[in-house]
Amino acid sequence: MIIGVPKEIKLQEHRIGLTPDSVKALTEKKHEVLVENNGGFEAGFTNKDYVNSGAKIIKTPEEIFKRAELIVKVKEPQMNEVNMIREGQIIYTYLHLAAAKELTLGLMKTKSICIAYETVTDDEGRLPLLAPMSAVAGRMSIQAGAHALEKNQNGRGLLIGGAPGVDSANVVILGGGVVGENAAIIATGMRGNVYVVDKSKKRLEELHKQFGDKIIPTESDKTDLKKLISDCDLLVGGVLIPGAEAPKLVTKEMIKSMKRGSVVVDVAIDQGGCIETSKPTTHANPTYLVNDVVHYCVANMPGGVPRTSTMALNKATLPLLLKLADQGYKKTLKENKNYLAGLNIYKGNITYKGVSDAFNLKYVEALDLINN
Repeated sequence: MIIGVPKEIKLQEHRIGLTPDSVKALTEKKHEVLVENNGGFEAGFTNKDYVNSGAKIIKTPEEIFKRAELIVKVKEPQMNEVNMIREGQIIYTYLHLAAAKELTLGLMKTKSICIAYETVTDDEGRLPLLAPMSAVAGRMSIQAGAHALEKNQNGRGLLIGGAPGVDSANVVILGGGVVGENAAIIATGMRGNVYVVDKSKKRLEELHKQFGDKIIPTESDKTDLKKLISDCDLLVGGVLIPGAEAPKLVTKEMIKSMKRGSVVVDVAIDQGGCIETSKPTTHANPTYLVNDVVHYCVANMPGGVPRTSTMALNKATLPLLLKLADQGYKKTLKENKNYLAGLNIYKGNITYKGVSDAFNLKYVEALDLINN
């Protein structure tokens, strides 16, 4: 199979779809890999690294999209990339379609086969291709939040861990999943006063066993969320509904109740955000103020640490890619319901319920289409 790896063009996105090691795994199986010129440079991978792994360096994205049977990316295709996608071409990347109607409609028109990393599951119902970037984003959320709390960033002028004789900052983490767990790792390491809020008592018990008294596990339906948020210095939103738009758990009124210079980091912004006052920002201009509360809502947080992120992502995405390349998408998706869960759009049809529900568009069972 011919596999294309274009350079990411979303603003401040420095990751790349494949590492040289992943390219080698493909070329050793006689697949042809086309990598755009200097596509991995910002992640620390040179053209020479890719050539040594068996890839061919291609000057333009247009040639890659024209020649490749399967396109591997990191972020969702931008609209000028959508215009290059061919009918029947496989697109393998993060899509986050439930928060992107224009992109959804654009991809439907291409009649391509779109497999989203974020909705592939495992036998436990987890999201193994989303998990590595959720882990990175969770860890970065505290790092970014700590910086935003500094006075010259319009923050409260607080150090998360306080100082001798000075109280630590209050950190509230909404969601005890992969984002929340990894945010807690960094927040407790910084010696913050850390609350983790989740609706699952079982999950909170697991986190309490992991962190001990370093966190305060909080059941969402047994706490006054408004008061908890009004008292916090740093709020991290890490709530996710797989493949669907994130629920708005934090209202405008709750934001109004927060202290001047407090900070919110909405990690769920890729899926529309879980904070009502959130809107997507970039690494170039990451923050804005609402009611004197600093909002950090960068839509591709892991893009800020592209080398770590690219390597972590490839460890998760390569096994399915090898299957797709070796035996084609039909056999791969038919044989494995977890891989099938990644299929969001198939030749003009929406095959993921969360996406169809988001835009009130027709949903079609994926297997019905593939079997025809």
